[in-house]
Amino acid sequence: MNRTTLSLIAATTALAAVTAFAAFDGPSASGASAPKAAANLPVERTSLLCPAPSISDIADTSYTSFTPVTQGTASSGKAQLQAAQEQSGDGTDNSQTGKSSKGSKGGKKTAGQPVIAPKAPGTPATGDTSGADTPALIGTADGKFAPGWTVQETTEVAAGTGRGLQGVNCTAADTDFWFPGASTSADRTDYVHLTNPDDSAAVVDIELYGKDGAIKAPLGENLTVPPHASKPILLSTLTDERQPDLTVHVSVRSGRVGASVQALDDKSGGDWLAASADPAGSLVLPGIPKDATDVRLIAFTPGGDDADLKVRLASPDGLITPAGNETLHVKSGMTTTADLGDVTRGQAGSLVLTPTDQSVPVVAALRVVRGKGDKQETAFIPATAPVGTRATAADNSAKGTTLALTAPTGTATVKVTASAGSEGGTATTKTYTIKSGTTENVPFPVPSALQGTYALTVEPVSGGPVYASRTLSATESGVPGFTIQTLPNDRGMVAVPKTTEDLSVLQK
Repeated sequence: MNRTTLSLIAATTALAAVTAFAAFDGPSASGASAPKAAANLPVERTSLLCPAPSISDIADTSYTSFTPVTQGTASSGKAQLQAAQEQSGDGTDNSQTGKSSKGSKGGKKTAGQPVIAPKAPGTPATGDTSGADTPALIGTADGKFAPGWTVQETTEVAAGTGRGLQGVNCTAADTDFWFPGASTSADRTDYVHLTNPDDSAAVVDIELYGKDGAIKAPLGENLTVPPHASKPILLSTLTDERQPDLTVHVSVRSGRVGASVQALDDKSGGDWLAASADPAGSLVLPGIPKDATDVRLIAFTPGGDDADLKVRLASPDGLITPAGNETLHVKSGMTTTADLGDVTRGQAGSLVLTPTDQSVPVVAALRVVRGKGDKQETAFIPATAPVGTRATAADNSAKGTTLALTAPTGTATVKVTASAGSEGGTATTKTYTIKSGTTENVPFPVPSALQGTYALTVEPVSGGPVYASRTLSATESGVPGFTIQTLPNDRGMVAVPKTTEDLSVLQK
């Protein structure tokens, strides 16, 4: 009995440790049900990784940290973001340790000091940096700060390659990432940023897939990312092939990393390309701007079978089929594209991909362009998971923020809460009904007496699954700068199975 009891204690301890870097909220994407006796509890620890924001000396970057109010959390806790060591593509240590860079409000911040001091749950906290030497960040939160902790990195670049607005949600570490939509063309400068939060080195492979299949890239094999360090890898150094559309696969042999792709264009700005949702037969890509002038779909299937997909747009009036792009045939192991043009035609929209027959796992992303001529700006929308229990978006303003909600398979009721402002204001909540098969840019609430930035939380109340994205817009010199972040589950809760034995007394 002693052995059994101790084993159960060890299992419970291991499950608690899992919440340090991941959370499981209800049924999985495969449809498996959570244990009936499981309790849904707040996570106790969260880790987030933010890539180095820019290669431009005239870049201005803001960070916004936010933890939504969650019932049942601990009364204490802490959260912090600290600089990672910077590694060049050849492994040279470019750490900023000991070197000061300008921090927010004219102060000085060294690499060993926190970038942001988070405020109490329910109130955003902000910090600012500038220049090309801003390092990647490694963040941890525990106790009351952990459930749903979200950090947004937003960068404005006034001129040059990648000029415009770039944004990315800082992400948890993982071992497998897919990035359809990258490029090695002459007018693109694309980096894969790898950040290792752990005490031991991570070993990573980067694989490239073009229109004709796998591309030889031996320099992408067996890459070492040192402990607590970040390494940017320029894609064009991994291959001599110049292709406008690539799928990048980042797989980790040992350890784990955070991974993001920074896609910078010489003429049409640039943005961060976040990882696509895990390969699946059906995908949703939410929140195409209604004034998009050009939309390109990039898809890839990693399995051994070709995929045939039905392409539909979830508009405010329901699901419609884009003329000339009714279906998409994706050959196994080859990156496939479809030019959708101005598919939204002045209305809110989300792309819905479903199998025409046999379901084959696929990853996908959209490259979205706003503006025309030399006033173009680019952003990306990867396929994403549904909101689940709750999703969170930080760094919103009273103007320039658009929240898109779509319910592709059934009418859904959704609650949206605007937090207090970072410098003042009172939180407020509204509820919306999204009809089946539609997308709406909802007139979301704004905190009363708002000062500073605020966060949005999206919580489905009833009905079918909901997918969401948030667009930030800021026009500079006539260029419609924008960035889009999808809103999957914020991993604030974890299902903890209840034991069938009383562990309060150890029996010898």
